[in-house]
Amino acid sequence: MMKTVLATSIATALSLCAVQAGAADTELNLYSARHYQTDEALYSNFTKQTGIKINRIEAKEDELLERVRNEGANSPADVFITVDAARLAKADELGIFAPVKSKVLEERIPAHLRTERWFSYSTRARVIVYNKDMVKPEQVQTYENLADPALKGKVCTRSGSHPYNLSLGAALVRHDGAEATENWARNVVANFARAPKGGDTDQIKAVAAGECGVAIANTYYLARIMNSSKPEDKEIVERIGTVWPNQKSWGTHINVSGAGMLKTAPNKGAAVKFLEYLASDEAQAYFANGNNEWPVVAGVKVNNPALDKLGAFKADALPVGELAKTAAEAQRIYDRAGFR
Repeated sequence: MMKTVLATSIATALSLCAVQAGAADTELNLYSARHYQTDEALYSNFTKQTGIKINRIEAKEDELLERVRNEGANSPADVFITVDAARLAKADELGIFAPVKSKVLEERIPAHLRTERWFSYSTRARVIVYNKDMVKPEQVQTYENLADPALKGKVCTRSGSHPYNLSLGAALVRHDGAEATENWARNVVANFARAPKGGDTDQIKAVAAGECGVAIANTYYLARIMNSSKPEDKEIVERIGTVWPNQKSWGTHINVSGAGMLKTAPNKGAAVKFLEYLASDEAQAYFANGNNEWPVVAGVKVNNPALDKLGAFKADALPVGELAKTAAEAQRIYDRAGFR
């Protein structure tokens, strides 16, 4: 009798394991803070290749992280994907990510673009955009140049509290030191043409309109305008120039899109497959061709006229994990400098 009960219990347990394993291979719950329509094809291609269905919830980063906290150990989320190292670091600090051991990810993603818990899949560079009639390119060859008194009343920017600017500030702290970065921030504020507002596209348009002479913007916003056939966008491109900052020093600062698997992921097998898929040639090319981002995997062929026209550049090789750790210090520096 005991043997029969034990055998039945083992059979039941094995049956449950088989069901869970099957679910892991057929379903993935994705919490996404990437809000690009072009990502639809990225996800559908994964399902076509693997048969794994993606259940996606999209919201802002803070909303998704709050949801994960509230769900606790019962969270259905398998993977969290977002943009910018500062946001990924924030998620990591909450302890939601699990370490992932994958030879595929280690071989394909450069070491400085991954940590043991989250991985970068695309990059976008933070470039300097200038009005050709108001500023000479030699005046803005570095991020540090934006603090030059010669640019007083000519600098436009989005909020200093935005992760894109926080990550840049974190890079400056790493390369130039905290004191120099705070002096830089104060002098940039003194050069503002107006109070920070809007997004990167707004900064580019303001430069083209002559509202300001120079601004910082992520390349994928710029590439959207460059690839546009609209007459007003073509006019913007004619009026502005672009500089790859700090080519003679530490290189142009880059932002990333990245993802990690949650500790509580119910479908860990599917989660790892998805993370590895994002590093595939097909997915990497899609980041570039579909959303104007650069692949992190070397040798991936890109077919994007705007990215081709922007050309090659020296990128900052600072490890994203180290960069993210300095974002909070950058925020304190910006606050003291009045860069809000």
